[in-house]
Amino acid sequence: MSNWQEIEKQYYMQVVRRQPVTIVKGQGTKVWDDTGKEYLDFTSGWAVNNIGHCHPAVVKAVQDQAATLMQTSNAYYTIPQLELAKVLIDNSCLDRVFFSNSGAEANEGAVKLARKYGKLKLNGANEVITALNSFHGRTLGMIAATGQPHYQEAWAPLAEGFINVEYDDLDALKRATNDNTCAVMLEPLQGEGGVNVPEEGYLKAVRDWCNQKGILLIFDEIQTGLGRLGTLFGYQSFEVEPDVMTLAKGLGGGAPIGAFLAKEHASVLEPGDHGSTFGGNALTCAAAHASSKYIVDNNVSEKAGIAGSYLKQELNTLKSKYSQITDVRGMGMLIGVGFDTDISGQVVAACTAEGLLLNAVRPNTIRFMPPLTLSVEETDQGISKLSNALDKVLQ
Repeated sequence: MSNWQEIEKQYYMQVVRRQPVTIVKGQGTKVWDDTGKEYLDFTSGWAVNNIGHCHPAVVKAVQDQAATLMQTSNAYYTIPQLELAKVLIDNSCLDRVFFSNSGAEANEGAVKLARKYGKLKLNGANEVITALNSFHGRTLGMIAATGQPHYQEAWAPLAEGFINVEYDDLDALKRATNDNTCAVMLEPLQGEGGVNVPEEGYLKAVRDWCNQKGILLIFDEIQTGLGRLGTLFGYQSFEVEPDVMTLAKGLGGGAPIGAFLAKEHASVLEPGDHGSTFGGNALTCAAAHASSKYIVDNNVSEKAGIAGSYLKQELNTLKSKYSQITDVRGMGMLIGVGFDTDISGQVVAACTAEGLLLNAVRPNTIRFMPPLTLSVEETDQGISKLSNALDKVLQ
């Protein structure tokens, strides 16, 4: 058997701090490594495998499509792309969609759209207000949009046109708005920033402010979309409709795909304004259509909300047991557990040894983003493994 981890050290750019696990198989909420060890995957590929690893509906769609047509350029119509577009538009408040390859690309496209909107309708306004502790991707444009200095410092000078303000602070957003503002871009709930839930009424107030100023409201739903918060899209959990929304992660059911969607009044792109060789290709769209349709047809979002409430309840039980846990926060199947010291890396490593995969989203916070199909039994198993890991770290 090859020593895959040594091969990675020799050949791969060292940009990821990996757990010492080589995953070779996944099914539902479980994965197995190259030694045969089984793990409960409470990361689901960073909130990607919303209906679990290798869901039969997605597998069949990929197999059938791979044997039929995988790629043709966007100079032609393809059925999987249009089937996926119909599912997303028919089940959201948006009217038009463009498919990309990733979340960062989707956000880049949304910002291009916003800038053209500003050029056409706001006297050339081109600045986008985003939030501190946000995460919008790692392209040069999106690290400027991402309000986290450690993602920005090595790449100065940053792309112009972004203003970062405090999240969940309406006054800060209002102060930053000026005649050159064309849009506000926010995550309805910040995921990578530490699972930060806004105060009640914040997003509605932002919507009202954007209406008042005539600027676009963009929701980055790359992590919150497709059922993760207990509603099909995160904006539905807050009863606030965006003008533009971006998706990726859970959209493809494991296949790499992103999208940005817009209401008709914001859909200002024309032929030649945007494009992609692989964006919206038949293979990834077939996977995304199968996954998204399964989520819609089987009411997975609502079931995820119920399962997430049980997971949060059990995590709060652990909080009462371990004084080092300061809080349990989040919605649906996106939950953060905070500690009073920077031990999240140790906790994640101990959980990996126990057979539970988690994410150290902050030095003092671990993130839970399991498949939306998580069962009560799997939840109980995960809580038991986490408790064992905490006993070892906190002893």
